[in-house]
Amino acid sequence: MRRKFLKYVIPSVLAMWIYSLYTMASGIYVAKGVNEIALAALSISMPFVNAAFAVALLFAAGTSTISSINLGSSDNKRASEIFTMNTVILIGISVVTTVAILLYFDDVAYFLGSTSKTIGYVKDYLEILVFFSVFIVLAYYFEVLVKTDGHPQLATIGVGISAVTNIFLVYLFVIKINLGIKGAALASGISYVLATIFYVVHFIRGKSRLKFVPFKFDFSIVKRTISLGISDFVTEFSIGFITFIFNITILRNIGEMGIVTYTIIVYLNSFVTMTMLGISQGTQPLVSYYYGKDDKETYMYFLKTAIKTVAVVSLIIYAGTTVFAEQLTEIFISRDKIELFEYSVRSLRLYVPVYLFVGYNVVFAGFYAAIERPMYSMMISTGRGIAVIAASLWVMTSLFGARGIWTSALVSEAICLVMGTIIFIKYHYENLFVGNLKSIIR
Repeated sequence: MRRKFLKYVIPSVLAMWIYSLYTMASGIYVAKGVNEIALAALSISMPFVNAAFAVALLFAAGTSTISSINLGSSDNKRASEIFTMNTVILIGISVVTTVAILLYFDDVAYFLGSTSKTIGYVKDYLEILVFFSVFIVLAYYFEVLVKTDGHPQLATIGVGISAVTNIFLVYLFVIKINLGIKGAALASGISYVLATIFYVVHFIRGKSRLKFVPFKFDFSIVKRTISLGISDFVTEFSIGFITFIFNITILRNIGEMGIVTYTIIVYLNSFVTMTMLGISQGTQPLVSYYYGKDDKETYMYFLKTAIKTVAVVSLIIYAGTTVFAEQLTEIFISRDKIELFEYSVRSLRLYVPVYLFVGYNVVFAGFYAAIERPMYSMMISTGRGIAVIAASLWVMTSLFGARGIWTSALVSEAICLVMGTIIFIKYHYENLFVGNLKSIIR
């Protein structure tokens, strides 16, 4: 059982790490090859990418859960029909969204929080990346479904291909050819195209259980998919939403120097959140599969193992980011820029205690989605990703000013963990009562 858990979780986490690291590489090269204002522009543009990932996860998590349940009951044909239908819907949504953004491009750039200094860089970056929207969405969607199909190692390979391509091309385009921030966008877009092609090849060959097949549109399945994927959607969307509201708040209270500092935190925060999502997403197919078999003992084992894993990983990440805060900051900002560097180090150390709480909330939300309890999942995801964090940011900034910005996420995640624990206890005793009642009836 532990071996099966590791077989799914390790590739899932590695895939997420690679996603985070090659995104981080863009920030590093832009900071070194262009300037800190361009780095801030990447932070301002990031909610666009997070929104694309969120849409992909909305369908990927739901499709994964339903397909896993069908695969668990040996109905491969139905699983493939659902997979194909949701793929087509996702492509349609991506195309419509791309057209809408192009029609209101300037409005989108300013809405994201562009200033007079950053607007040029934001527009240069997005005007390239928006044309790759379909591939951004499909690459992320297929990466999840490849694991559902029983080939988690291929997900890691696909992400690895994309990562190596992106790191090489962003270095070539930004540092060597001097294409600036446009080069970073072009490198990312090409890397998503290659990842998408790799996954499509897998699904059309003989070894895959999920295949592209004819289907009839079924609105009830779409509704079920969205209800099951909404928590992961909110988890991913919250990364962009949090970035957005933090950017706006920081600009009002600190200025553009604060945006540069927060950009560093965003990249590290993305790495941590992706790690926890990797644990959650690696666990979800196993939980759904045994839930489909009505084997509660096994799927609860996987939940407990995921929680123990999160506990260890959280402590390691917290200790590492605290001890090596200066070295992590130096990756993006030269020590010669003394004021900006020292401020960024102090702010990072104020922020990192949040990493002790994030993973538990992500795993709880993913677990409830996997066993088709979307309401519980939604409560946790919406709380930590939108409602509670927004309220916490406002309260902490009002009470403590700029310092409160960097501690607001900790307060938010702690509140949501208490809420998630209460929900888990409620779920546990509900099922214990139902189980005892069935025994009495028998």
